Amino acid sequence: MEAKEKILSSAEELFIQYGIRSVTMDDVAREASMSKKTLYQYFDNKDGLVSEVALNHFQRETSEFEEIESQAKDAIHEILLVSQCLRQHVFRMNPSLLYDMQKYHGKAWDQYQEFKQGTIRAHIERNIERGKNEGFFRSGINAKVLSTLRVEGVQLVFNTKIFPREEFDFREVQLQILDHFIHGLLTDKGRKKYEEYMHLESTNHTR
Repeated sequence: MEAKEKILSSAEELFIQYGIRSVTMDDVAREASMSKKTLYQYFDNKDGLVSEVALNHFQRETSEFEEIESQAKDAIHEILLVSQCLRQHVFRMNPSLLYDMQKYHGKAWDQYQEFKQGTIRAHIERNIERGKNEGFFRSGINAKVLSTLRVEGVQLVFNTKIFPREEFDFREVQLQILDHFIHGLLTDKGRKKYEEYMHLESTNHTR
């Protein structure tokens, strides 16, 4: 792994675990097993590092969403694959990460907003329209409204004033909101298909 890639990978892992504000350039250098002098050869400051880490992360997730969309058998299968992706990424993020990004790293926050609207919300909107055409999602649903609700719901859970960590388990709240969202979309036909997928997933886990 080249030095710059190692820095980006190390920084991303630290930000995910601890949030952004509490991680110093010394921490990143230590995690990447290099001197801070070497680190500063690639990044002038922490803000630039945060911005490039964010951009790389969003580009990878965009590719994942595109792959999911092309491989999914139907809209319900697609939304379940996306939920698996969320469990791998969002559910393990330190809850302070988005707050730190918004307050201290404006460029990275703008990149996140662009990714949220241009990739995530647009993907969910297409998924809802697909599900409506397949008869799995209710025909009266406004895809733009519900896709916006979904992306803002994911972000809402990061707000510790609304969901204090001493009262709520971050992962459990995300799962509950996702389950509520999916059931709000389904027709009777969709519910049966959803239960088939959930039964199949449960069977695979018990093997």
